[in-house]
Amino acid sequence: MVLAIVLILIVVASVLFNFLSPWTFTPLASNWGSIDTTLNITLAITGAVFIAITAFIALALIRFRHRPGQVAHYEPENRRLEWWLIGLTTVGIVAMLTPGLFVYSDFVHVPEEAHEVEALGQQWQWRYRYPGEDGELGRSDVAHISAANPFGLDPDDPRGRDDILVNSGPMQLPLDRPVKVLLRSRDVLHDFYVPHFRVKMDLVPGTVTYFWLTPTRAGEYEILCAELCGVGHYNMRSKVVVTEAEAFEQWLAQQPRFAQSLSAGTVTADTGLAAKGRQLAEGLGCLACHSVDGAPGVGPGWQGLFGSERELADGGSATADEAYLRESITDPKAKLVKGFPPVMQPYALNESELAALIAYLRSLAADAADAAARGRDLAERHGCLACHSQDGSRGVGPSWQGLFGSQRELADGGSATADEAYLRESITDPKAKLVKGYPPVMQPYALAEDELAALVDYLRSVGEGEP
Repeated sequence: MVLAIVLILIVVASVLFNFLSPWTFTPLASNWGSIDTTLNITLAITGAVFIAITAFIALALIRFRHRPGQVAHYEPENRRLEWWLIGLTTVGIVAMLTPGLFVYSDFVHVPEEAHEVEALGQQWQWRYRYPGEDGELGRSDVAHISAANPFGLDPDDPRGRDDILVNSGPMQLPLDRPVKVLLRSRDVLHDFYVPHFRVKMDLVPGTVTYFWLTPTRAGEYEILCAELCGVGHYNMRSKVVVTEAEAFEQWLAQQPRFAQSLSAGTVTADTGLAAKGRQLAEGLGCLACHSVDGAPGVGPGWQGLFGSERELADGGSATADEAYLRESITDPKAKLVKGFPPVMQPYALNESELAALIAYLRSLAADAADAAARGRDLAERHGCLACHSQDGSRGVGPSWQGLFGSQRELADGGSATADEAYLRESITDPKAKLVKGYPPVMQPYALAEDELAALVDYLRSVGEGEP
């Protein structure tokens, strides 16, 4: 009897939760509201079956509970009941499958007026390709894939010369215009998923899959990989930005063409070693695991890496000089950095490619140092160092030593991580998150974007160590 009551309460609680829960579908930003309808039909049918089966079990527990002197009646089969169950199950399955078949048919039957864009997946990053002035995407093949040609475009195909390549950064789409998204994978199985669009399709190595949609709301939406593709799967994210058609065309006109990447295949005075190194890093997929802006990733960040001291997994340390970087590229497991998984594959690069990649890493360290120096200059000019010490000593405000990345106890009893977003907010709106034990006396600073970035870089440079 107790178990029957528990089952009834579970059914009641489940129904109430479904109707009263604050959880709702992510707002729809495309034409695929029919997918939501299909999901709701499936939920209604499976919910009704759940209620019926659970209620039947509860009824059986009550009606046929054990009583003294009662003997169970054995009935080997009941054909009438079996036919009823077969019939109801068939109706339920057909009712769930039929809407999905119609929706999927619409999903892969692309309107003639749709323009194309290609998404290329690789562990663990996304790249995008758009047709150029001729309106056609060029021919591609795995035989042409290289560090300088990550899309595998045929250099002899004239249709591909004007193809627009986006090696890093968001996918952009025009508002209220149908688009066919072609999907390719360079390595393993991936899945292109944008929750706001209700679109989801596998990227299968060796074939091209596709779907279509019409974006209906301007904005920025997250692209996820929804298929486990390795240790960096969680980090395989990107953005899709939906803008008005005019803004989209302006953005498209600023992107590089395949012909430009062909002409930049050798190191010249115009491109420089560092530029060639960045092109190599993008083509080899290095930037999927190594960030260049200090953000965490699968592997160590490259900003400020050159010349820094690295703590190794075996308890030792190493200076990230040219010899260390060469060894880390050609034999990544020789010196494993503490806190990062040993998943990087060795790269067989020639001498010029190694030199270019190291020049790019060196330039990132110089950029980080320059930004930090400018940030210190800003801190001095704005009087920040009068209240914030850099040696751990107490001042009017929190010390900057050991600040970046630390947990801050707030005056309202909560806590916050002193990451880049927190520091930006603390500079522009100091009273948004007051740190416990310090008076709310700091004024807000209206800094330009480059000044904010420089100040945060300086805070990072003095604040990543222990206080």
